[in-house]
Amino acid sequence: MRAPLPEAAAIDRLAGTADRAGLFFDFDGTLAPIRVDPDAVWPTPGIVDALSALTRLVRRVEIVSARPVAFLRSRLGQVPGLILHGHYGLQSMTPCGTEVTDPAAVAWIPVLQELAGCAREQLPPETRVEHTPLSVALHYRAAPQLRAEVEAWAERQVARTGVRAQPGRMVVELRPPIRRDKGSVLDEETGDLDTAWYAGDDLSDLPAFEALTEREGRSPGFTGVRAAVVNEETGQVLAAVADFVIGPPAAVPALLDRVVGTLSRR
Repeated sequence: MRAPLPEAAAIDRLAGTADRAGLFFDFDGTLAPIRVDPDAVWPTPGIVDALSALTRLVRRVEIVSARPVAFLRSRLGQVPGLILHGHYGLQSMTPCGTEVTDPAAVAWIPVLQELAGCAREQLPPETRVEHTPLSVALHYRAAPQLRAEVEAWAERQVARTGVRAQPGRMVVELRPPIRRDKGSVLDEETGDLDTAWYAGDDLSDLPAFEALTEREGRSPGFTGVRAAVVNEETGQVLAAVADFVIGPPAAVPALLDRVVGTLSRR
């Protein structure tokens, strides 16, 4: 693996290949702060304007999130040309607004609905159960002492139903057991690019980092840039393998402004 690429060099590389470059971002913890109530999460001030500028300056700007596409549209739908991937790529929305869901995932909707009901009945009330058609997220941020109980319950449901568990920042997500993650999305979406950035903050972002590294290994001339948004929970895991560290979510708009400024001058 090559040496890490510092921020300034990464921006220069992006500017030099802008017409063949893509920028990919996680949402929660990267473009927006983490909240106890996931429905209360909105992009950090300055993010929408920066993304709107970037969609005019590089070939592609995409969000790759655990959230449903409908949620991402409610927060970022005003950004022209933005491509959205929800549920780790099981859902996607093209720039023209077409929303597509993986047919294999649809078959798991009844199973996840049943799991959401069981979670509400069987887990302590301090656990926040967030149910969307393609996932059940078990948040214990309001009661961190419940981590072992929540994780054990999730493991039992995986064994019982065959769903997949994805750990995260004080959350366990249950989702369809389809071989699909953020790395899959990056692998598909970077095929026509010479440069691709990915910025994330959590364990589920590691496959995206790995996909960029693998693409560099098999595609001479391609540069993948891995940027870590730090936090006290899982951010150090990403920071250890990142090209550079951005800081907390509040620091992301300033970075994007630096990128926009450099690209605009080229």
